[in-house]
Amino acid sequence: MSDAVGGEAGPLESATPRDVRDVRGRVLRDLRISVTDRCNFRCSYCMPRSVFGPGFRFLPADEILSFEEIARVARVFVSLGVHKLRLTGGEPLLRRDLPQLIRLLPQGPGIDLALTTHGSRLAPLAGELVRAGLRRVTVSLDSLDDAVFQHMNDAQVPVAHVLEGIERAAAAGLEIKINAVIRRGVNDAGLLDLVRRFKGSGQILRLIEFMDVGSTNGWERGDVVSAREMLERIQAVFPLEPAAPNYTGEVAQRYRFSDGSGELGIIASVTQPFCGDCSRGRLSAIGSFYTCLFASDGHDLRALLRGGASDDELRASVEARWQARRDAYSELRGRPLQLGRRPKIEMSFIGG
Repeated sequence: MSDAVGGEAGPLESATPRDVRDVRGRVLRDLRISVTDRCNFRCSYCMPRSVFGPGFRFLPADEILSFEEIARVARVFVSLGVHKLRLTGGEPLLRRDLPQLIRLLPQGPGIDLALTTHGSRLAPLAGELVRAGLRRVTVSLDSLDDAVFQHMNDAQVPVAHVLEGIERAAAAGLEIKINAVIRRGVNDAGLLDLVRRFKGSGQILRLIEFMDVGSTNGWERGDVVSAREMLERIQAVFPLEPAAPNYTGEVAQRYRFSDGSGELGIIASVTQPFCGDCSRGRLSAIGSFYTCLFASDGHDLRALLRGGASDDELRASVEARWQARRDAYSELRGRPLQLGRRPKIEMSFIGG
């Protein structure tokens, strides 16, 4: 999967980044890069087995961007002001030789390079990921109870495998965050167990409201445990204090434990939308650029890459797409007349 690609490669390293703003004035700062649409979990909120079963057709290798193509696109985005690059999937650690891609991506001062994984394959790869240049990893872990966790991941992977990956990643020097999607009646009873486990560990737990991403996860509003309810449950046991955002557009509301034992975050995209300062774009494994997690369609960059486009042409295409961006799905969620019944791309296709 390392076939050569045409076009310019070097000049972007010294290009001066410039702000690119959409219709609402939101600046392009983050790019989430899906490296595969495959995953060995079948979490009900992302890839339910009823849809992604044995007969499901995943993308053939020749349709997926090569490492060189991904790195070239990443350099284009960096030249447009992006400084946060995050590798996603599917499950990115299923992509063969992933550390090789990390070595090809823009690195150095001002570039935040991270990866999101469910962690089942993190333990043996942690050291190599760090040597390749990775600095941060976010691990999805929805429960510490094996029965609940395996019910949610539908893959019979025990919690211990993920915890081992977290421990090995920490020992290798990676900064770690833990993401947990909280769904009423499924794993919300273990909310405080997660808080207790990671409080004081140096690893930041982030609790996420169950979102209506895609169209296959059976989302219902009644399944959402709101940020407010989560906060009240935690506060009753572990006193918290609000903390200021680290940067404009940060998705998690930050809280510090009053006893000084660290912090946690709550991501409330359902009950408290943050569309107003969203700075994130997403690149699918086949090279389509999406300007919203809830988008219906993407902008085909692979055709430009494989059609001989120059870096300037790629840059102009991305810039034009972002400048036309009006996305505000979470703000409009309760207004079906404005949203209509348009389809939404599945989370496993463009990452979370």
